[in-house]
Amino acid sequence: MPAPGKRLALLALCVSGTLLFVALGAWQIQRLAWKRDLVARVDARIHAPPVAIPGRGEWATLDAHDAEYRRVQARGVFRHDRETRVDALTQRGAGWWVLTPLETAQGTVLINRGFVVPAQRDPSTRAAGQAHGDVVVTGLLRVSEPRGRILRDNEPALDRWFSRDVAAIAQARGLTDVAPFFIDADATANAGGAPLGGLTVVQFRNAHLAYAATWLALAAMCVAGLVLARRAPNEETRSCGPLVTPES
Repeated sequence: MPAPGKRLALLALCVSGTLLFVALGAWQIQRLAWKRDLVARVDARIHAPPVAIPGRGEWATLDAHDAEYRRVQARGVFRHDRETRVDALTQRGAGWWVLTPLETAQGTVLINRGFVVPAQRDPSTRAAGQAHGDVVVTGLLRVSEPRGRILRDNEPALDRWFSRDVAAIAQARGLTDVAPFFIDADATANAGGAPLGGLTVVQFRNAHLAYAATWLALAAMCVAGLVLARRAPNEETRSCGPLVTPES
């Protein structure tokens, strides 16, 4: 059985572990409530009637994360000559997102018009879908994706893009007065079928309940260890008393 010093250390460790794991479990329960509220709010935005895009006066102070996935509508003229293709892997396979500047009364907004397969990479192969004149775009407001993907940085000098980095694309294309967000166009069909819009994946990973259960289970194990440590007799309580020698 453990000596008194080791027993006290074990008791302290069990108490510390219990407090730590209970705190982590409570934090994950709070995160679970936050995530469920976020999912509910985003679901409401996606299915709400479209609203006008934020005005230019709001761009500098816009909390894009708070506005993300808001269903919006923008009117303007496409600048197909400044199209940007961003590497994409979708349920339809590998290809590119087609980002085209839309000149609106508020300024320029990048529109993710949708997905194209390798055979449609060149705009000339989808000329029918290059809408001209005044157009109305409905879709979801999205947050800029700076720098690139994991292990794949954007390379503006080589015109290789792995994320929809609004500021970098605007600079590479010589665009000014550009909104700090972009819009994922909805599934409204383009002539010729390309680009293919409406492929936004709205999915939030929610493992907070499993994390909370794990932390609380560890806390329970620490409590069990604490009980055992308190019950474990030390060397002194295990002794049978003072040594008595038989009389001669």
